[in-house]
Amino acid sequence: MNIERGLAKTHLGYMHYRAAGSTGNETIFLQHMNQQSSAVYLELMAELAPSLRVVAMDYPSHGDSDHVDQQPTIGDYANCVVEVADALGIAKFSALGEAAGAAVSIELAVNHAQRVNKVVLVNCPYYKDRSSAEARHAPLKNGLRPEDASGFPLTRTIEFLLSNDAGHAPMRPSQSWMDRINVAQIEAGRHRWQALDALHLYDISANLQRVRCPILLLIGEHFHYLQYRDEFHGKNSRLRSEVIAGARLCMGWERAADVGRHTLEFLHAA
Repeated sequence: MNIERGLAKTHLGYMHYRAAGSTGNETIFLQHMNQQSSAVYLELMAELAPSLRVVAMDYPSHGDSDHVDQQPTIGDYANCVVEVADALGIAKFSALGEAAGAAVSIELAVNHAQRVNKVVLVNCPYYKDRSSAEARHAPLKNGLRPEDASGFPLTRTIEFLLSNDAGHAPMRPSQSWMDRINVAQIEAGRHRWQALDALHLYDISANLQRVRCPILLLIGEHFHYLQYRDEFHGKNSRLRSEVIAGARLCMGWERAADVGRHTLEFLHAA
């Protein structure tokens, strides 16, 4: 697979992106999880690129994109995606995102509806209210994602991750995956909480109800939010869902073949 890389100017500086696949194909944009980068989608890009034009952008302050000191919103991330699409001459596209990236995909479908064909939500978070979001996010900042005395992130071993925070790991993380996560943490530096804080403030439940295009929800069998599958369906009649057996988080990496297959079937369905 030939991976193209570039920078596109947006209202929050230059955004770095990876792209693959023929420019004549239907396009899908991939939105990454918090504290990660487009590098985590290399395997999924390889699955999708033979059939689609695939673009994966680094959020502001992540990967090789410009850093910003102000706190972005999920809406800012969605606006950056659209600005990258404009820079690449892409008028319409579908959107796929995991975790925080799922929120960005929802925002794209809601506030840029004329640009978005379909959305794929991979392991989408679900919070009944702000207090439940606070309870879910607080442990991440209290030792699960360690830092030095200055607040700069420290690297983690696979053993530390599985012992302390297995819910935010794939079922069988490899050193290659762990290296990418550690690099992404360092790239984000002290700005690494921006995407998580943006997710914390975003009302997924209310905005999911506003989506008017077809939605595919993919959930790992061992992912925490599987328990809310029925509630997802209750929010939007356009939503269909599939459970990926034996999967947890980071399915775009560990289960790229499954995510890719379901995504292509969904996009090519009438």
